[in-house]
Amino acid sequence: MSRTNQRQYYTRVFRYASSYWLNTNMGAGFTVRKLGNGERSGHNTMSGIGRLSTNGSVLLLCDMQEKFRPNIFQFTNIVSNAARLLQASRILGIPPIVTEQYPKGLGPTVPELGAEGLTAHAKTKFTMMTEEVEKEMLALGNPKQAILCGIETQACIACTTFDLLEKGIEVHIVADAVSSRSQTDRLFALSRLRQSGAFLTTTEAVLLQLVQDAKHPKFREIQKLMAQPSPDTGLLAFFSSL
Repeated sequence: MSRTNQRQYYTRVFRYASSYWLNTNMGAGFTVRKLGNGERSGHNTMSGIGRLSTNGSVLLLCDMQEKFRPNIFQFTNIVSNAARLLQASRILGIPPIVTEQYPKGLGPTVPELGAEGLTAHAKTKFTMMTEEVEKEMLALGNPKQAILCGIETQACIACTTFDLLEKGIEVHIVADAVSSRSQTDRLFALSRLRQSGAFLTTTEAVLLQLVQDAKHPKFREIQKLMAQPSPDTGLLAFFSSL
């Protein structure tokens, strides 16, 4: 190999390695910025490692409505997982917030979510963070962590995530409790949101992280919610590409 070809080869390798590092570490909460004296590259700007707590958390349930039923990929399983998280939030004392996108045209929240008795905030924005929801968050003491479920991933889940992250709130997107009409939109949105600093998790992982210990006084009740494993919602293709 000539020296010119060698330079071209190593340039391509370096670019590939740099791209891989950025894609990987940006998703893990890293940022690229000018370094100050004594700082090291790869500085993690996330406030923590993403350990969930029942204290200072809120469960956000986004737009799981009747008219979406026939069009959303894995709708039944997505709502089922979100319903388990709602049950867990009631057991553990985590406040839930529900929104509906233009309910006049898209219908009410589906009954199987189990959200009866909760006030559903109507909206037209592609974010849950409406004025009414922000007031409710304020009344809750401005939660530091948000557990996010619902539809659609590339639209309202994405816009909500961006707004929460900009406010300094740690976002945990429950990957098997969010979806879209298109699996392509769903998976690319999850990848994009991971790059922005959101944590991706699963229904069962959230349940276990919230109790932390089999000696937790509410563990038996949470354990009943895990009697059956979560159904496959088509995420294996996404994670095999990471």
